[in-house]
Amino acid sequence: MKQSVLFSRTRREAPADEVSKNAQLLIRAGFIHKEMAGVYSFLPLGLRTLNKIIDIIREEMNALGGQEVLLSALQDPTPWKKTLRWDEQAVDSWFKTEFKNGGETGLAFTHEEPITALVREHLSSYKDLPAYLYQFQTKFRNETRARSGIIRTREFIMKDLYSFSRTEAEHEEFYKKITAAYQRIFERIGIGAHTLLTYASGGSFSRFSHEFQTRTAVGEDTIHICSKCNIAVNHEISAEHPTCPQCSNELAEERAVEVGNIFTLGTRFSDALGLRFRDEKGVERSVFMGSYGIGPARLLGVIAELLSDEKGLVLPTHLAPYRVHLLALPGARGANALEGKLEKSGVDVLHDDRACAAGEKFADADLIGLPIRAVLSAKIPTGKVEIKERTASTPRIISHTELLRYV
Repeated sequence: MKQSVLFSRTRREAPADEVSKNAQLLIRAGFIHKEMAGVYSFLPLGLRTLNKIIDIIREEMNALGGQEVLLSALQDPTPWKKTLRWDEQAVDSWFKTEFKNGGETGLAFTHEEPITALVREHLSSYKDLPAYLYQFQTKFRNETRARSGIIRTREFIMKDLYSFSRTEAEHEEFYKKITAAYQRIFERIGIGAHTLLTYASGGSFSRFSHEFQTRTAVGEDTIHICSKCNIAVNHEISAEHPTCPQCSNELAEERAVEVGNIFTLGTRFSDALGLRFRDEKGVERSVFMGSYGIGPARLLGVIAELLSDEKGLVLPTHLAPYRVHLLALPGARGANALEGKLEKSGVDVLHDDRACAAGEKFADADLIGLPIRAVLSAKIPTGKVEIKERTASTPRIISHTELLRYV
């Protein structure tokens, strides 16, 4: 990709009203565009990275036997009224509107009700269970105050998976598997060392749920961490668990961002919406359910907070929109040919072919944060290239052949 024709542009300054580090960096690097408070659009660089995060999550969900669906954002009030969650007094984050021909609809903030109603229409036997359905779908939440950049927004993509099991024991078996899958996801995107399984309130679903909280000073949540077990307790339930629930060790307080959550729903939604099946003995039972969420864009925001420095983003190789940032400085020869060789070898390249000063190119390369910077200039001998990893302090000169082998 020639940077001269790349749609997005870097910026020296972020919008004056943007105070969060993640949004400032991603806007300046040309990854996202701020539409309004709490609403962001993804530009080509940001979308490439977002899709790589989504691909990792999708791989892990498919490995568990998940089947991908895509449910509507517009919501029929009927199932929500049956679970008593249509009323704003029960759920205060609804975006609602009316059809021109009459009738009310809402923009989904989650999908327990519609997916339960959907499964009811397709379930005929205990042999159809267990079932694991997931989606990547836009959610809408009418937050009173949007904050924390793309970490907490009014419109966002969520991966939500819903499990449908015959028994609580069958559900618990899957619950352990998806816990491990979430931990693998956070390891794969580069924040595993900062992310803890956290005991939290189950809200209206169960006594307890589990969150995955990533330690960062900008976090909205307070968690209490056990250094021995590497787990945490959310501050909201810390009065019930003043010490570690596993080893009774003292807990240390830190700030964190919730990057995932898993809930046992039990039969609350299946009872309310008539999702039942007959077991092997012909006895009618309610389906036992669970819900599991991750926000891919929120993960990108957390990555920008944690994996960055004073110059810009520092993206892991497998998440960066391009692997190599090729900078052609004045007098450089063979840049197009080297770009072609890299792409032919399967390496994604962002080729900075712009007619601008070398200092601007270096600053933009640091801001965008691709893993490898490769520089060609009149000072570098033909057939050679200067390379520097984003996290390295000094560059080195190697041949084009060595670069191809290296990447």
